[in-house]
Amino acid sequence: MINKYTLNNGLRVVEEQLSAVRSVSIGIWILTGSRNEPKSLNGISHLIEHMLFKGTKNRSAKEIAEAFDSIGGHINAFTSKEYTCLYAKVIDEHIETAVSILSDMINHSLFDEEELEREKKVVLEEILMTEDTPDDIIHDYLHEVSFKGHPLAQPILGNKETLNNFSRADLLAYVDRYYTSDRMVISVAGNVPSNFNEIVSEQFGSIRPSRNQQDYFTKTFTVDSLVKQDDIKQAHLCLGYNGVPVGDESVYTLSVLNNVLGGSMSSRLFQQIREEKGLSYATFSYHNTFRDNGILTIYSATAHEQLDEMESIIYNIVNDIKANGITDSELQNTIQQLKGQLVLGLENPSSRMSRNGRNELLDQPHRTIDELMLKLEEVDHDAIHDLTSQLFDHDPARALILPESI
Repeated sequence: MINKYTLNNGLRVVEEQLSAVRSVSIGIWILTGSRNEPKSLNGISHLIEHMLFKGTKNRSAKEIAEAFDSIGGHINAFTSKEYTCLYAKVIDEHIETAVSILSDMINHSLFDEEELEREKKVVLEEILMTEDTPDDIIHDYLHEVSFKGHPLAQPILGNKETLNNFSRADLLAYVDRYYTSDRMVISVAGNVPSNFNEIVSEQFGSIRPSRNQQDYFTKTFTVDSLVKQDDIKQAHLCLGYNGVPVGDESVYTLSVLNNVLGGSMSSRLFQQIREEKGLSYATFSYHNTFRDNGILTIYSATAHEQLDEMESIIYNIVNDIKANGITDSELQNTIQQLKGQLVLGLENPSSRMSRNGRNELLDQPHRTIDELMLKLEEVDHDAIHDLTSQLFDHDPARALILPESI
């Protein structure tokens, strides 16, 4: 059962009690990511996430790590286009310690100048590692052309130029603006103690609300193309179709469609491109939802001389689904597969914490597993037809990386 409440300062808390386990997962979710960044500050959300681990008024970076190691816990963080999350998992008897450390990191991080310069080098290596991985960087290229002129087009990691220009004052100003109680959710799942309300109130009750409510501006999808060359052996291709936003009821239909298209080993992309033709090792599709839009992505890589054949198969698959829909067996098998993934994926506290935190942060309903399975079971051929007519009505955005020798 999910229990929701709001602290006096406006910070929302969502609890899910799972008494059959002895662990607790807790996440601090902040409504800010790369889409909130002006071009000059691209990458600052991700850098701040790193700096949260680099020392507070009460603990050094080493002491933060040792504190979680000493209780057998795990701590980590991530940054996305729209939010940042700092999370931990511990056994239930150490929940107060975990909350205290997380609070210290959120409320009292020093953003020390020397640590900042060191961490910039670490993030630069992360950027370079991504740029050296064509099957990773091409997804950034696709967003660059799909959301041209909008912060959603920016990479989460930022770039070398912006990274080098960040000052301690920049980070503090950004935290002051976005790390506020009304933009923050605490999600906890597992064997949650009965006094958790008092614990979080003591540790997070002093965070102030926003002074400025300005958030983000919307952007329509852009159909464009980008081609780059690199010192690689394969051609890497990404196609992007205008998707649906968070909370759109057709997201369940899209889950079914995506699974048939390229979201599983039995999907049409996998079976036709890899299994039947042997053109690619990795070929798949996936969908990203944002607060006001989304993108359905198709990825595949192959030798350059096979690129035209592979791309032709992709378009044939898309056009066939648009014209003829999916088969009865594809529909029923996919619904059962997604139901199984849903149930299995939510059988641990960390998954529950993540689902609840994201839903609460983005103002989405907290549906039960049974309600979600019913939504999937309601998907029919008419829903698939309506969605494919919408999604595939226009050409996709296209990003391509070719070998330099071409």
